[in-house]
Amino acid sequence: MSLPTVVFLDRATIPTHIELPHLPFDHQWLEYDFTPPELVVERLQDADIVIINKVVLDAEVLCQLPKLQLIALCATGFNNVDTSFCQEHAIAVSNVQGYATQSVPEHVLAMIFALRRNLMGYHRDIAAGEWQRNKQFCFFTHPIGDIAGSTMGIIGSGKLGRAMETLAKAVGMKVIFAERKGASQCRSGYVPFEQVLMVSDVLSLHCPLDKQTHHLIGAKELSQMKANAILINTGRGGLVDEQALVHALKEGVIAAAGVDVFTQEPADETNPLLANIHLPNLLLTPHIAWGSDSAIQRLATILIENIAAFVEGREQNRIV
Repeated sequence: MSLPTVVFLDRATIPTHIELPHLPFDHQWLEYDFTPPELVVERLQDADIVIINKVVLDAEVLCQLPKLQLIALCATGFNNVDTSFCQEHAIAVSNVQGYATQSVPEHVLAMIFALRRNLMGYHRDIAAGEWQRNKQFCFFTHPIGDIAGSTMGIIGSGKLGRAMETLAKAVGMKVIFAERKGASQCRSGYVPFEQVLMVSDVLSLHCPLDKQTHHLIGAKELSQMKANAILINTGRGGLVDEQALVHALKEGVIAAAGVDVFTQEPADETNPLLANIHLPNLLLTPHIAWGSDSAIQRLATILIENIAAFVEGREQNRIV
């Protein structure tokens, strides 16, 4: 009987200094730093198990891979996999959950402090010689706001949302969770979606991207927010209408935004956010909120444990 073949299609999405634990069974291992769409089928022809992060495995691809038994995602999101096809054709799918519950909230908090206290603006002013011109021990060219006492609205109450709640409360913020958009009734412990928009000083997105949440925040929703509000998106790019967000920032509809995720990654000059990166109230990072060394090491460990569990006939972190 031949050894199972495990193929990692985008190994470079995990930094090289992060060690992948060894699989506890005999196998053949193949890995590629990146895999363009036109090479996916070719590289998976003999694969029993595939590891992916952002490679797309849709029905058109999957129907050409009759040997495939397990798709092991080294991420939480699985919108790049056709799970309906997998369900119908007995292909197991697992993801990694709960690995970034420290990293993502800390990144969100860092963005909030940077934007509310105008750290980037003051940095640029010093570089431009503003301090020297003022001839004072300090100068105030931008408003500086406090975080303590403000209200954070969180959309998404999974592990990341709850971890965000804990950290926000630790710095003195009041936290409310939004009920699902359009819900007829409000669950205990949740606040109606529109009310969260209206009362939040900071709105942080931690929900998955699907048909119901695509452009969850658009022009209408932005117009319902406070003029001094900050929007932080470390969830998925498609949760926010990027063009509407740029307009809201330019027109003062909201005060600022921190964005770590984009509708297409890597984003290019056609993306409205990248095209307006010069805006003083916009802070962009390249999908790294999840990526502290400790978080990625936990991800790698859970990934290998998921695969081992599948081979042993156990279900762990299974989507399908």
